[in-house]
Amino acid sequence: MSTIVVIGGGAAGFFGAITCAQTDPTARVLLLEKSGKLLAKVRVSGGGRCNVTHHCFVPTLLSQHYPRGARQLKEAFKAFGSQETVDWFSERGVQLKAEADGRMFPVTDNSETIIECLLQEAKRVGVQIRTGAGVEGIVPEETIAGQQKFKLQLSSGESLKADKVLVSTGGNPKASGYDWLRALGHKIQEPVPSLFTFNVPSSPLKELQGVSVPKAKVRVAGQKLEYEGPLLITHWGYSGPAVLKLSAWGARLFHEQQYTFTALINWIPDYTEESLREHLQAYRQAHPKKVVSTNPLFGLPQRLWKALTGLTGVPEEVRWAEMPGKGTNKLVEALLRLPVEVKGKTTFKEEFVTCGGIELGSVNMKTMESRVQPGLYFAGEVLDIDGITGGFNFQAAWTTGYLAGKAMAGALV
Repeated sequence: MSTIVVIGGGAAGFFGAITCAQTDPTARVLLLEKSGKLLAKVRVSGGGRCNVTHHCFVPTLLSQHYPRGARQLKEAFKAFGSQETVDWFSERGVQLKAEADGRMFPVTDNSETIIECLLQEAKRVGVQIRTGAGVEGIVPEETIAGQQKFKLQLSSGESLKADKVLVSTGGNPKASGYDWLRALGHKIQEPVPSLFTFNVPSSPLKELQGVSVPKAKVRVAGQKLEYEGPLLITHWGYSGPAVLKLSAWGARLFHEQQYTFTALINWIPDYTEESLREHLQAYRQAHPKKVVSTNPLFGLPQRLWKALTGLTGVPEEVRWAEMPGKGTNKLVEALLRLPVEVKGKTTFKEEFVTCGGIELGSVNMKTMESRVQPGLYFAGEVLDIDGITGGFNFQAAWTTGYLAGKAMAGALV
């Protein structure tokens, strides 16, 4: 009987352990979690609803939502992608539903449904689970027959023997958190935060906290980085999917710039400067007596429109017939390119993700086995893989956990 130890009781660890035990019922599969809580991130994800995956069932398209790991995941998703995730949970009595933006949740809208499913399945296939069992080191050992085995040093002072080990300990915000894996010869991409909101202390719109627009484009001045989506004004700056997703694509750049840069907000990305000027001119001719500041255009919220027109320096009571050319130019700038000075970030706690981890070149992405240390496998966020918000990080966890589980059971070579 082979002993397989899974380190980390999160989504990837559970999926790897379950898949391994299911594929090879003769194996002893032991899952170790250093804290007292299992599946902690699953519990808080999506505001407690658990954003299980995304309604994107084409592997090549699905992989495009990963700032790090896109190329390597393309093939992995062909083996186990979003459709397979939906089917897996469905076969175990958990139905998922897709929302308008593509995010998928259990129909119960409760993350406990997913947790209960994983715990029950782990029990059914015989996975042994230990909490309060932190691993401090992995020591490779060769047996007399030349077979690779491992000794695991636990923080309790205990040691365990394993034939194969799956590391699924999640991301770590400090580079030192990967030292025990670096000691085994793995290269580490320095961890930096991903998925965060922008702090703008001097924001001209901070009084509008809570105001949102369904579609805006946020661009980084002097860079090609931009993202379009819902935008939320907060009391500290800007948030919403447009900002969070942009932060993921620019995670390393923003870190290098110490989170100090200029962002340009386009509140009406469906308009070019030319079409916007034409629209304003036509409106002016059709409604010359309407007061500019109190008649919002383009479906923008009243408070936001009033604030943007206020940035033109034109008096509040000015009508369109009296709107000076300079005022129109400033309004065009505020609508298409409002500059905001970002100085710092705020972590979006529920979706906290780390960019960085085990360098993918040192992992066989078909089996998730280390190229440096045979018998050692990786899954989930410990790898230098991260997705934008929308269920993509959990999908990477299910996929890499599944492949590792199959490979450890000898089903993938």
